Amino acid sequence: MEFAETITVTHLILLAGLILFARWLLKTSLGRKALADSVPRRNNMPAYLPFVPLFICFGAVWLIASITHRVFGDLQGWQSNFLDNLILCISELMSIVVIIFLARIHFARRLKGFGLNVKTIVKDFFAAFVNLLTVWPLITAAILLTMFFGEHIWGQEYQMQQHQELKLMTEYTQLPLRIIIFVVAVVIASLFEEMVFRGLFQTTIRSYLDARPSNAGFRLKPAVGGSMLDTRRGSGKAWLAIVISSGLFTTIHANTGHWPALFVLGICLGYAYEKSGSLIRPIFIHSLFNAASIIATLNQ
Repeated sequence: MEFAETITVTHLILLAGLILFARWLLKTSLGRKALADSVPRRNNMPAYLPFVPLFICFGAVWLIASITHRVFGDLQGWQSNFLDNLILCISELMSIVVIIFLARIHFARRLKGFGLNVKTIVKDFFAAFVNLLTVWPLITAAILLTMFFGEHIWGQEYQMQQHQELKLMTEYTQLPLRIIIFVVAVVIASLFEEMVFRGLFQTTIRSYLDARPSNAGFRLKPAVGGSMLDTRRGSGKAWLAIVISSGLFTTIHANTGHWPALFVLGICLGYAYEKSGSLIRPIFIHSLFNAASIIATLNQ
């Protein structure tokens, strides 16, 4: 009875995640066969193209911020943070529109080839929940290891800094600010970052690793029924593309203490994209992760 009383919801979530992760390891021969059936997405993107929406987003943030600060002056407190999040929201929405336009031009089968198919939304939502639950123990382990090494390097006073947006939600109780942060983190940022780092960067990296152009300019899928050696090479290239894009995704976040956990999350997001071929699935995983972080912060 005393042991049962010490069990919390967090423990049950971690236990469920460990069971799912162990099942995945057994089913995929410790991950070696996990992406054996994954094929590259056919596209004709130049290598520089994934950087375009990033430059547009950063440029839009700078331009809109310059204009609004001239119009409204220097706002203080929650109003200043609300305006900053609104600017980020508008800038990322503009970049999302650009990404959709580029995907229609450069991907075979257009948006479906990019991984945006409304018919898979329901399936992807439930799969995203299972994927996030499976990787949750690894994210938790990454956080605990970061704390362990941080305390041994910088002393017992070491603490992982809270994400800036989560810190704002605890400092300010104004509903408009909390709503805009939730919308940006759960909806807009998840869409933008997954479209950029999984949809564009990961696809471009894997395409150039496979590099088999067709007459039409689109990179071809590997031949069906290839040898075991070809399957392993294709799987290895997919994992390499996932690792590189996850590294890029991790380093855009300012707080270095979060990098190990974000890298693990990035691997999960990249794997979900390669395995399913749907970009909607990593978008849902990202959204659920951010929503869970916000809810946990507000309940503290």
